[in-house]
Amino acid sequence: MTHPVSTVPAARRSWRVVDIVVAAVIAVASGVIFWAWNLAYAGIGGLFLFFPPASSIVTGMWLFPAVLGALIIRKPGAALFCELVAAVVSAFLGSQFGLTVLASGLIQGLGAELVLALFLYRRWDLVTALLAGAGAGLFGGINDAFIFNWFPEYTTAMKLVYVAGTTLSGVVIAGLLSWLATRALARTGALSALASRRAAQEPVFG
Repeated sequence: MTHPVSTVPAARRSWRVVDIVVAAVIAVASGVIFWAWNLAYAGIGGLFLFFPPASSIVTGMWLFPAVLGALIIRKPGAALFCELVAAVVSAFLGSQFGLTVLASGLIQGLGAELVLALFLYRRWDLVTALLAGAGAGLFGGINDAFIFNWFPEYTTAMKLVYVAGTTLSGVVIAGLLSWLATRALARTGALSALASRRAAQEPVFG
């Protein structure tokens, strides 16, 4: 059985103008969503007072551009580009996290990018999407809990729970939902100029 992206040889992995334009559109739109989600997140914070690390279950909303952009563009660097540019747009529009979102975007994008690189940018099935989402969530969670140390009041156990939550959120929100969205977009013909144009016909498991 061939992998779902075996139709995209290495010789065609260089970025074209259409790839750059679409990736930029995805990133900018995602940045606007980030900005709106930042406002919403500030309002729902009280829901997690019973156990603050539980807030990690919704962090996937800050991770999806990496996976969505990669699944649609299917070129090396797409995950990092989309996540980082989305973070830049979010910072420009105004974020309560300040310019730290740029570092967060870089680290989260790298988490997804490394997973895709392990598959040599040749597999784009559901498993790959879920793992890329997990990678973004894992890197993001470690960054939040241990590198930036946003939660100094957390015990080590609570920080580990937080990282587990961001990883799971990355799997579901960034991974699964981005994979479903890519297939849905492919069915509309909106991806006809991209390597992901046949995403809706590709097997679920490569």
